[in-house]
Amino acid sequence: MADKQSINIVWLKRDLRVQDHAAFDAADKSELPVLPIFIFEPSQLSNPDCSERHLLFQYHSILGINEFLSPAHIKVEIFQSEAISIFEFLTDTFDIKNIFSYQESGIMLTYKRDLAVKAFLKNKNITWTEFQRDGIIRGAKNRIDWDKNWYAAMHSKMIKNTYHLQEKIDFDNPFPLLEELKESLKVYPKQFQPAGERNGLRYLDSFANERGRNYSRHISKPTESRTSCIRISPYLAWGNLSVKMAYQYLYVAQAQKTYKRAIQNAMVRLRWRDHFSQKFEAQCQYETECLNPNYEKIEWSKNQDHIKAWEEGKTGLPLVDACMRCLHETGWINFRMRAMVVSVLCHHLFIDWRLGTYHLAQLFLDYEPGIHYPQFQMQAGTTGINTVRIYNPIKQSEEHDPEGVFIKKWLPELKNVATKYIHEPWKMPALEMQLALCEIGKDYPAPIVDFDAEIKKNRPLIWGHKKSKETKSFNPKILELHARPQNIQN
Repeated sequence: MADKQSINIVWLKRDLRVQDHAAFDAADKSELPVLPIFIFEPSQLSNPDCSERHLLFQYHSILGINEFLSPAHIKVEIFQSEAISIFEFLTDTFDIKNIFSYQESGIMLTYKRDLAVKAFLKNKNITWTEFQRDGIIRGAKNRIDWDKNWYAAMHSKMIKNTYHLQEKIDFDNPFPLLEELKESLKVYPKQFQPAGERNGLRYLDSFANERGRNYSRHISKPTESRTSCIRISPYLAWGNLSVKMAYQYLYVAQAQKTYKRAIQNAMVRLRWRDHFSQKFEAQCQYETECLNPNYEKIEWSKNQDHIKAWEEGKTGLPLVDACMRCLHETGWINFRMRAMVVSVLCHHLFIDWRLGTYHLAQLFLDYEPGIHYPQFQMQAGTTGINTVRIYNPIKQSEEHDPEGVFIKKWLPELKNVATKYIHEPWKMPALEMQLALCEIGKDYPAPIVDFDAEIKKNRPLIWGHKKSKETKSFNPKILELHARPQNIQN
C-alpha cells in the first residue's frame, strides 16, 4: 500500500476569505500541501436557524475563494455529511499533520460538534489549532480590559496571505454535495447582496468613499439606510471580511474624509458587534434560555395566528409588515427596524421570544448567532440588565418613513393610500378606501389586535417583572460576566 500523502487541513467555517486569514497563513508556512475543507452538515442544515439563503451565501463565497486559489493548485473541497464522518475519511486517506481553523462562537449544536471532533483528533494524535476570531476572547470570565484588548487586536498587523504553488491533492470525495442541494445553490438571487470577499471590499470601499456621508443621519430610516449604512454585515457574519479588515480600512478613511464623524460612528458599531458576540461566546444558552432566569416565569402567549401574521407581514401595522416582507425578499433591514419588529412580537403581541428567533434567523442574510440571540433577548427585554425598549410602531413609522415610501414599496396594496392615512390605514373612511382601491380587512388586513390596548395591558407586566426582587437578584452575576467595568460601577 502506497504511503499516504502528508497534508495540512484548513477547516473553513465562518471565515470564508483569502486575506487576513490566520489559518491559511499557518498552513502555508508549514510547506506541506494544504487542503481547505468546508462541510455542509445535515444536522446544521436541518436546524431551525438555517435557511437556503445562508447556504447560497456560503457556497458562492467558496466559489470565489476557489477562483482566487486555483493558480496555486489549492481548492476548497466541499463535503456534505457530519464532521466526524468527514474526518474519519480524511484521516484514513491522508497523513494529516495539522488542522487549522478559527474559533467559532456558535450555537450549542456546533459547540458539541467541536467537542466531538476535538476528542476524535486527540485520539488520532492530530494537532488542531484554533485561532481567535476578531476581538472575541474565548474563556473570558469578565470584561476587565476587554475594550483595551479589543483595540489592541484591531490595531495589530494585518495578515497578508500568500499562496504558494503546491503539489496537487487528488482524491475521490465520497461525500459530495447531493444533487438536489447542488442544483438549488447554482443560481445566486439578485435580490440578495452578492457573496464573497471581493464584494465585501466593494461595499466597504463605497461606504468610505461617499456612500457613508449620511450614515449617522439616515441610520434609522428604513429606505435611506439601505444606501447610507455600511452594509457589510453579511460579509462579517460569514467571514468574507474580518472585523480587523473593516476597522483598519475605516480607520485610514476617517483620517482622510470630511465626514469623519460618520465613519467613526461606523467603527464604534464594529466594537459593539464583537461586544455582543463575546456575550454569546461566554453563554450560548442565549439561544434557548432567558438570560435572567426569572423571565422563565412569564406566561407568554403562543397564539399561532398572531405568530403567522407577524411572520408573513400581515399584522395590519404597515411599517412592521413592510419590514417583514422586505426581509423575505432581500434579507436585510436596519437595526432600528429589527428592534421594532421584535418589540411588536414580544411586547404588543406578548409572544414568547423563542417563537420568533428562528424565523428571523432564517430571513437575515447576515445571521450570526453571537449577534442574533443576545440582541433578540435585549429587545425582548429578558436580560434583566438592559432597559426595556418598547417601540411604538406608529411613531416609528411617522418619524422614519413619514411619506410612506418604504411602506408603499413593500406593501403595494397600500400604494394609493393618502399620506395622512398611510401609517394607520384602518382609520380611512369608506370613501377614502374606494379612492385608494384598498379595502381594509380585504385588500390589506385590519390590525390583528388593538395594539394600543395591548401595550397598556402589557407594559405594567413587563416593567413590573424587571423591577421585581427576583429579577434583580440574578443581575449582579449577569453584570459580572457580560458588562464592562464602568457599567458595573454605574
